Amino acid sequence: MRSLLRGMQARKDQLLELLKESPNDVFLHYALGLEYLAEQKYQLAQECFENALKIDANYLAAYYQLGMLYYQMDKKEMALDYLKKGLELARQKKSNKDIAEFNALITNIENDLL
Repeated sequence: MRSLLRGMQARKDQLLELLKESPNDVFLHYALGLEYLAEQKYQLAQECFENALKIDANYLAAYYQLGMLYYQMDKKEMALDYLKKGLELARQKKSNKDIAEFNALITNIENDLL
């Protein structure tokens, strides 16, 4: 367990260093968000995913992760907002795999609201 935690910390430290060198790298913000998500540091993960979208408003994965994150935080309406934005982008890009993933999560959340 200790080595796993050390590995997570090492990845996070590496991402933070890389972000100092390349602060506008959308993937680095996204990857750091995933690390924080794995640690259940939801506020920090949220900030990273939102930063990714500030850099690239078309970064589909960030919309999906924000939707999942807000759903986990029991903020279902916010989750749906991000997921529907992501779904619209996926439709514009004609990305069938992403469309299916967004649709499935949206349906699950909408059913949960019933």
